Amino acid sequence: MNITELARRLRVHPRELQEKLPELGFAVGKKAIKVDTRQAQRIIEAWGEMKRKERLTQKVEEQKAYALRKAQRKPEELKKVAVTDVITVRDFASRLGLPVPRVMQELMHNGILAAINQRIDFDTASIIAEDLGFLAEREEAAVSEDTQGLEKIRERIEAEQAGATQPRPPVVVVMGHVDHGKTKLLDAIRKTNVMETEAGGITQHIGAYTVERNGRQLTFIDTPGHEAFTVMRSRGAKVADIAILVVAADDGVQPQTREVIDIIKSAGLPFLVALNKMDREQANPDKVKSELSEIGLVPEDWGGKTIVVPISAKQGTNIEGLLDTLLLITDMEKEKIVASPDHRAIGTVIESHVEASSGPVATVLVQSGTLRLGDTLSVRDTLFGRVRAMRDWTGASLKVAPPSTPAEIIGWKIAPAVGDIMEAPESEKDLKRLKATDLSYKATEEVAAIRQVQQKEEGDDLIDGKQVMNLLIRADVLGSLEAILGMLDKIRHEQVGVKVVQKGLGNITDADVLSAQGSGAVVIGFNVHPTATAEELAREKNVEIREHQIIYKLFEEILRDLQKMLPSETVLTEQGTFGVMKNFRKSDRGWIIGGRVKTGTLAAGMKLRIKRGEEYVGEGSVEKVQLGKAQLKEAKEGQEIGLDYRGKVKPDDGDLLEAYTEEVKTQHLKIEGIRLR
Repeated sequence: MNITELARRLRVHPRELQEKLPELGFAVGKKAIKVDTRQAQRIIEAWGEMKRKERLTQKVEEQKAYALRKAQRKPEELKKVAVTDVITVRDFASRLGLPVPRVMQELMHNGILAAINQRIDFDTASIIAEDLGFLAEREEAAVSEDTQGLEKIRERIEAEQAGATQPRPPVVVVMGHVDHGKTKLLDAIRKTNVMETEAGGITQHIGAYTVERNGRQLTFIDTPGHEAFTVMRSRGAKVADIAILVVAADDGVQPQTREVIDIIKSAGLPFLVALNKMDREQANPDKVKSELSEIGLVPEDWGGKTIVVPISAKQGTNIEGLLDTLLLITDMEKEKIVASPDHRAIGTVIESHVEASSGPVATVLVQSGTLRLGDTLSVRDTLFGRVRAMRDWTGASLKVAPPSTPAEIIGWKIAPAVGDIMEAPESEKDLKRLKATDLSYKATEEVAAIRQVQQKEEGDDLIDGKQVMNLLIRADVLGSLEAILGMLDKIRHEQVGVKVVQKGLGNITDADVLSAQGSGAVVIGFNVHPTATAEELAREKNVEIREHQIIYKLFEEILRDLQKMLPSETVLTEQGTFGVMKNFRKSDRGWIIGGRVKTGTLAAGMKLRIKRGEEYVGEGSVEKVQLGKAQLKEAKEGQEIGLDYRGKVKPDDGDLLEAYTEEVKTQHLKIEGIRLR
């Protein structure tokens, strides 16, 4: 066979082949042109064995280097570097103080081909930084519009308190763990049946309601209790004066209960604990009080300052006592629960949606001043419309909405976002005008959007190296859309992610189906349905449409899809070494060998590497371990044992066998605020 032809088969340059042949034990001159067929076959076999050993050596080196790097690296020892949510490779390298090619090389090792001016997201940057010996920390963002709006309300109230103010009804927020009875409590308070309208017994949108007790009014904000509503629930705390923490007497303090307590404390709200479900046989109030005490909430009857009111929302037991306690707290906080009804209205949007008959509709909690029919509506110093009609929570028409009044307002040009600060300005001349393009349906979607790295225009640059699930989301109201997007934004993983290619309000249309087909997205409809033509088109174009009514089930489904996309991780652990002293005989699938355990331990099922001198020559596994005629579960250092070795490469006397275990671990998504149930 011609040397050139042999080199072509081995996929190597003829000159390299001729240089390597003497090392493999073949006496073929450098000027030889041909070798006989038998010798060519032996060269092919020897070359394959050489390449196998090289691959094995490289594999072992990579395994050991990775394990060593992982074991030696400690986060506290890493140099900290500030990284923004999105950063170019050039800027990233500059912050690390490393050459750009070094950073690009590390990105390539992680399967990311990024150009010098290409952008990477924070999660990718943090992984690369750690590999390079740094600890990435998210750079603090500028003050958000939401914070600015809250400052505006605070400044207005402080200014008014210096003048003539009047007491106003307290705004009470009801919070707690899912299924602990928050909606049932409000149902008992209002003596209505709101709960029957909630899918799965879970409140889907923020609502506000006013009730009367002893001639005094109280305004309640019903915040959804599931993890998926962290964004909405936090906003509920920001507009409230008093909080009710609902804890089930038969379930006690749950992780989410602790989260709610943190929200209440950060908002600086006075609160009471409503110990619900006291009618149940499993109710154990002392146990719950003990759990509350452990987290610093010592009940009054135990010598602390936390007010605990036992109730049964289902039976309506002690609801009057709860309301009386709220009025007592109001009296204690009366200096803070005031407002001036004579000023221009300012408040917070707590719900927003689009109605077919009325157009954009939003529920606003007036926090100061009085809102009247005909008043101008301003959001972010932009003209958003004029009050054409107002309704209270029962649907009755309102002409004026004084402080602490929740009012459903009709007259918006476009729907504001949940959490927006609404003002009635002195003059609309200074307000920015909505552009003609803003009046389109797309503008409504933009108002609802939460800042998400994956949703920026440069999104395609941010998802290199990740498996991404594309979603097209349609929801019934902005509150739900915001909650969904807020939770998706919390998905942080270096290997999988979610990209929202399109979002908006209303039913699923043909255009949505075609858009999903082009982007390979799954269409998610929350409390909306596809039109008949869209459903037929989806079947024709093989586009998946999923309809949901309960948000946490929507998230769990997405979570399961992402979990399936995650590759498993193999964790390698070195266990021990074994010196071969004698190869006794061949067995069915390997050899029976004898020797001494030099370090660590050996046990059946462990994997082995065969090291001959400084070279790795083969791999195998341990079938059995025997000491004399007794079979051992584990052989320890210093013991001379017999080994039933399974493998293709024959161990020789003097070889060193390195034992290790491989554990395949399924990776899990780390998502703050939601988990599989």
